[in-house]
Amino acid sequence: MAKYKVGIIGGDGIGPEVIDETLKVIKATGIELDTVSYDLGADRYLRTGDVLPDATLEEIRGLDAVLLGAVGPPVGSTAVPSGILERGLLLKLRFELDLFINLRPFITPKGWNRFNIEPVDMVVIRENTEGTYAGEGGQLRRGTPYEIATQGSVNTRFGVERTVRFAFELAASRPRKHLTLVHKTNVLTFSGDLWQRTFNEVSKEYPSVEIAYNHVDAACIYMVESPSRYDVIVTDNLFGDILTDLCGAVSGGIGLAASANLNPNRTGPSLFEPVHGAAHDIVGTGKANPLAAIRSGALMLDFLGEKEAAGKINKVLEEFEVPAGATTASIGNAIAERV
Repeated sequence: MAKYKVGIIGGDGIGPEVIDETLKVIKATGIELDTVSYDLGADRYLRTGDVLPDATLEEIRGLDAVLLGAVGPPVGSTAVPSGILERGLLLKLRFELDLFINLRPFITPKGWNRFNIEPVDMVVIRENTEGTYAGEGGQLRRGTPYEIATQGSVNTRFGVERTVRFAFELAASRPRKHLTLVHKTNVLTFSGDLWQRTFNEVSKEYPSVEIAYNHVDAACIYMVESPSRYDVIVTDNLFGDILTDLCGAVSGGIGLAASANLNPNRTGPSLFEPVHGAAHDIVGTGKANPLAAIRSGALMLDFLGEKEAAGKINKVLEEFEVPAGATTASIGNAIAERV
């Protein structure tokens, strides 16, 4: 009997393809999942006008976890208004399920040396339910020469502290035991002050963890010039969104980047997804790289407590090099066989 009930949101573009390979690899570990598929994403919206029906959200609340492939229309398409899927599906799931930790690990693949820099082995912890993405703001006189738009950043002591504390716990469990706060305290003097004070206060409870602070613009330079300086980074929602794309680029490419949207309190399911987009231009060609989705599947197993199974996948991925001419399915098959 399957131990876990997992929602599958294949989504759009290459999403279903990379999720198929992820499920193949998970099955190879011996872990059985009771999967429930959900038709959500751009295609669903274009057919029905629905993004995330309330009844579907309530059903998702009862799951153990969710695997998501990718959502979004083809690049350049205007059929789906900007923000509809982001706010109506992705952010709604994060907010409603209290997925307040966005965890993104970055490890340079074997044999990869694109920028001739030292290998990357870091984790970015991004606050996932506050900041500028909370939706505070509005527009006045829209479409006129006198239009005004405001977009506030919501930062609470509660939200900041639980994120910072999670990051300290993670850093304390890693060999280097190093944590860097990234923000812009010299300009964002209100939210930055809250983050810095909270970080400093919580740090006193973790004397074994060495701490540092970088402005976000400086962090972008260091990320390219000497990424090995970082072990664990903690940052706010917007800075984390931007910085993790750069992390992906310097560590092997955004197509290898995995992520976990976590509810550490386990009051609902957590959501796991590759960082890359739907890539409609390569659908059905076998060119989609499933490694990011497979890494996300390993993150899911680890969070569910199946650390041995997750370890099997990660061990294979540490040594795996994509052979020339490989396809989406052949990569999945090769990893599943080695697992």
